[in-house]
Amino acid sequence: MKRDIFQAIADPTRRAILVLISSSALTPNAIAEKFDTTRQAVSKHIKILSECDLLEEKKMGREIYYQLKIDKMKEIDHWLEQFKQIWEKRFDQLDQVLLNLKSKENGK
Repeated sequence: MKRDIFQAIADPTRRAILVLISSSALTPNAIAEKFDTTRQAVSKHIKILSECDLLEEKKMGREIYYQLKIDKMKEIDHWLEQFKQIWEKRFDQLDQVLLNLKSKENGK
């Protein structure tokens, strides 16, 4: 079953796993060592991340390494961009209001 990418980032543990593997590929055991939870719980998180197509799996001998599919993260970035534009516009408006207030104060 294909899951929605936003299901992956909804959970703090999965977000932490994404951060962990963003710089280098790790085995499930190496990932699990970083968390105060069971190996099975981490495996479930890895499964969800894989179903969301956020992980790339590479076999090296007997080990499986997971690394982040950075291109898939662009889907999240694209969705967030609309909000970024709204907030940037609001901050620009706030800057203008503050400048107007400051110039009124200096003009008194």
